[in-house]
Amino acid sequence: MSDSTGLKDPVSEASSVNATPSVEEGASFSERYGEVVGKINDTLDQVDWNQMGRIGKIVGIFAAVIVAQILIKGILDTINLLPVVPGLLELLGLVVVGQWSWKNLTTSDKRSVLVQRIQSLRQEYLG
Repeated sequence: MSDSTGLKDPVSEASSVNATPSVEEGASFSERYGEVVGKINDTLDQVDWNQMGRIGKIVGIFAAVIVAQILIKGILDTINLLPVVPGLLELLGLVVVGQWSWKNLTTSDKRSVLVQRIQSLRQEYLG
């Protein structure tokens, strides 16, 4: 049905369309549905599920790492909202670096022991 502007009325068109599918359409849908489910089952039968277990574990580890990073970011953002805490954490970092430097870098003997320790760790982990 159209009005004087030549546009069709969508409400009258929707009511003119048969709302219930015919028996033939229902049968073709069930046939197509059966074909699709059969193809999906064939594809799933070809999957090596032992390999999928490994992939699932890897995906689970990645998901856990992502969630942990989101939580850590939230905690750090909350800490940064407090006005004094970031400055105190920077001061703590400077104190720790200073103590470590005093302990490991003040004499040539301590520096040589540190270099040997680093070389042994490098040899152990990198080969």
